[in-house]
Amino acid sequence: MALLIVLWGCTLLAIMLGGFAALARTEGLQARYQFAQTRAHYAAEAGVMRAIEGLQTSDAASRWVADGRPYVFAFDDANVNITIVDEDGKVDLNAASGDVLTGLFKAAGATDDKAGSLSAAIQDWRRPGDAASPNGAKKPQYEAAGLAYGPRNGPFATVEEARMVLGMDARLWTVVAPALTIWSGRERPNTEHAQPLALASIPGLGSAGADAILSSRGQSSGAAVAGGNGVTHTIRAEAILDDGTRSSLTSTIRLRGIRSGNQPYAVLRWREGDVE
Repeated sequence: MALLIVLWGCTLLAIMLGGFAALARTEGLQARYQFAQTRAHYAAEAGVMRAIEGLQTSDAASRWVADGRPYVFAFDDANVNITIVDEDGKVDLNAASGDVLTGLFKAAGATDDKAGSLSAAIQDWRRPGDAASPNGAKKPQYEAAGLAYGPRNGPFATVEEARMVLGMDARLWTVVAPALTIWSGRERPNTEHAQPLALASIPGLGSAGADAILSSRGQSSGAAVAGGNGVTHTIRAEAILDDGTRSSLTSTIRLRGIRSGNQPYAVLRWREGDVE
């Protein structure tokens, strides 16, 4: 009996030790993963700060350009890939004309009818009053669609609010979201900074005109166009460590200039991870 008890005791101890060893290994792996993720995250943050510095440098020849071209920045054994898009190169939900909005949705793959009705619905969302425009949507149209809300009847407060507009589906939203803004105040995108989809929304430009603009950017040096940067930009920074660990940040910032005692920028939106 004593021998059996000793054998059972040794067996139980072996099981417990095996469990503790497996737990310690799992926690070690988790700690290494979290440490690598933290390093990648702060490397991506460093990329955002580097982009802000690049946009504001006094040396025009080395100033970064906010037209979506890629920049690579090395930080703490990480490669950081950075793109900057000036918000004035996007379609402003609160200021874009009906033709620009219609052109955007058509370029994103919507039919003529759907593009026109979505354009009208966005204008009705931001317009005061209860009367819907032709093909537009006010409170009665939202109720008829079974929705418990209506339009704001005022300016869009966030870009994501456009997902609530009557007729906006998930597929179309995924396509148009990167081309939308609420911070430019422009009736149409600035062609110096607009990305292909935003360029396609501009009436009369056409695919040939858009291709010519994009081609000329690729042949231009930063010094040639850097002076055209605006003040509000979306910066995307993705950091990749040597072991493949990655982290990405997307931040919309407004530059305030470099003055004594003043924060040189303000963060308008901050998103972590891959975003639509």
